[in-house]
Amino acid sequence: MITAVMIAIIVLSNAAGDVLITRGMKGIGEITTFNPRELLSIARQVITNRDFVLGIVSLAVSFFSFLAILSWADMSFVVPATSVFYVVSILGAKFVLKEEISRLRWTGTLLVCVGVALVCLP
Repeated sequence: MITAVMIAIIVLSNAAGDVLITRGMKGIGEITTFNPRELLSIARQVITNRDFVLGIVSLAVSFFSFLAILSWADMSFVVPATSVFYVVSILGAKFVLKEEISRLRWTGTLLVCVGVALVCLP
């Protein structure tokens, strides 16, 4: 039971982190310069952006949860099971970020689901 809860925490926090960081960076705007002064200004915007900071915290939760679960569960199960994060991420891209998702990407996501189901079989 604890393994399933940890998998859910890893998946949800990883997907939330990616969505939040993306939303934060889209809010800052496209980075088109390599001028050191302008990059410093952009860095200040990034580290003070609420979505970006929450995204980093979410990814840290995912990372440390991943470390914890590897202390008792088989990596050959954990890594494929947590790949369901790709499904949650594409849903976040569609419904939170309002991205258009192609049929090819939906098909790839379906294949990930099938692969996860196969790995989780006894």
